[in-house]
Amino acid sequence: MKILVIAPHMDDETLGMGATIARHVAKGDKVFIAIMAYRIYEKVYNKKIVESEKKAVLKAKEVLGYQEVIFFDLQDERLDTAIQDILIPLENYYNKIKPDILYVNFYQDNNQDHRATFEAVRIVIRSVNKWKVPRVLMYEVPSSTDQSPPLKEAVFLPNFYVNIEKYLDKKIKALNCYKREKRKFPHPRSKEAILALAKRRGVESGFKLAEAFMILRDQWK
Repeated sequence: MKILVIAPHMDDETLGMGATIARHVAKGDKVFIAIMAYRIYEKVYNKKIVESEKKAVLKAKEVLGYQEVIFFDLQDERLDTAIQDILIPLENYYNKIKPDILYVNFYQDNNQDHRATFEAVRIVIRSVNKWKVPRVLMYEVPSSTDQSPPLKEAVFLPNFYVNIEKYLDKKIKALNCYKREKRKFPHPRSKEAILALAKRRGVESGFKLAEAFMILRDQWK
């Protein structure tokens, strides 16, 4: 099968579902990652840092073993100003890949770029498109999904769990490639917090370790 993972920023794909990506690869699936925006730091664009972060993505790619990553190089912290800037290249890539499964971040993440990414994806996957992906799931991103305010529509309510007991080590190793984004515990992006979340999702689902998702579409064609 062909798997397409949509990530607003570099590292979101690994934070959100790195172990599931590794499991897809082990199963023999072809995994493609589309990253929407480069990162800016202290509100300033630094080409040297951006190139360094892209190298980190490629290192993480080698760890997880997936087929391809594409950088759309859209402006960080500004994706919500023009959804069409995401929509046009994303729709072209989606129709080129024709994925069997598509993953996208949670629609109410506490980050405007994340919410804009989802808004573009929901248009791309509409049933009148050239390609109708049979299965669509949302993943959670530690430090974004969990930071949403206590509003009913902002609560991540998983209804699909992946056993990642054999793959969490690869996720942690891939996250270590993103040295600039690593934080110390109790930050959600710390190694300890990632492990705690995997254990929590495991407790919910009866696995030792798990990653959690929300199903948006599931069809048997």
